[in-house]
Amino acid sequence: MQIGIPRALSYYNFFPFYYGFFSDLGIEIVISDKTTKQTMTVGSSLVVPETCLPVKVYVGHILNLLDKGIDKIFVPSLQSISPKIYNCSKIRGLPDLIRNVIKRDFTIIEATLDKSEKNHGLYDFLTEMVKPFGITDIEKIKKASKNAWKVYNNFHIMTRSGVSYTKALKSAIENKVIIAENTNAYPINIALIAHGYNLYDERVSMKIFDKLEKLEVRVFTAEQLTTEQMHEGLNAIHSKLYWANEYEITGAAAHYIQDKNIDGIITINAFGCGPDSLMLERISRFASKSEKPILHLSIDEQTGEAGFVTRLEAFVDMLYRKKRSTIINKLNIQNRKSKYTDIKCKDLIQ
Repeated sequence: MQIGIPRALSYYNFFPFYYGFFSDLGIEIVISDKTTKQTMTVGSSLVVPETCLPVKVYVGHILNLLDKGIDKIFVPSLQSISPKIYNCSKIRGLPDLIRNVIKRDFTIIEATLDKSEKNHGLYDFLTEMVKPFGITDIEKIKKASKNAWKVYNNFHIMTRSGVSYTKALKSAIENKVIIAENTNAYPINIALIAHGYNLYDERVSMKIFDKLEKLEVRVFTAEQLTTEQMHEGLNAIHSKLYWANEYEITGAAAHYIQDKNIDGIITINAFGCGPDSLMLERISRFASKSEKPILHLSIDEQTGEAGFVTRLEAFVDMLYRKKRSTIINKLNIQNRKSKYTDIKCKDLIQ
């Protein structure tokens, strides 16, 4: 038994759960290769231009799995994760989109999760996931779900402690738990706000974590926050939860905007994303009111790396200058009682 999982969209949020579930039932998981320019190109060629980048990438990953000879591919329809909390229309209708744009012979495992629908819960979703493999024993499914939650929870324990996404994912599927021991001090702290599929896909985000590390910036993400912290962020910004990913965007951004240890906010969103445009407008107003610097980066398949890097460097340089200015002003006030001012590197870290 073998199932293909595209390395796109829900993969970046729920793969630890998918892995724990399918592996416990003896189903081999085949993941598509990492995103490349070719992935974007072939995916974009099959959909209308107005389609957002994450969906174009997803189509490219489906084709990659088909080229590997995989004939059963998991394409979930994540309608609602909680009562009256919805995903965007493209994610909700993903199986229909794939069926209509890819004219090749394969089985789409299109399990539907809709918690806004009465009498439709997680076990119904899980049962649909394995029905094509002839697995119908509900006790086996429940047992597999426990293993899925174990892997999923271990993954989040690690990311909240500061372990990188890649290391946490690798350790979780190996049934290990490691805790971050990063004690390095950084001059600048930045909160990076984006959906997982825009943030952890190295081709889509243009390896932004590596670029910021070279600029001596420490990065914080929504994965390091608890649900309670993100909920408090939503309350602070006077927003109600409507979109399925609003915690990781609005909630996380609002939390970090209020955090005095965070020097600035960077958001990454796909060009033309309707839900993001609404959330980012609210975030921008809150950041402006709180006097927290914010940089919005919009991406599509045509985004050039040179311009991307230039904007990053300019923003980080501005944060450095702002922090130096704050320290100088503080030391100048102290200098009224002292005969000299001495600015050291450690001052930038405090």
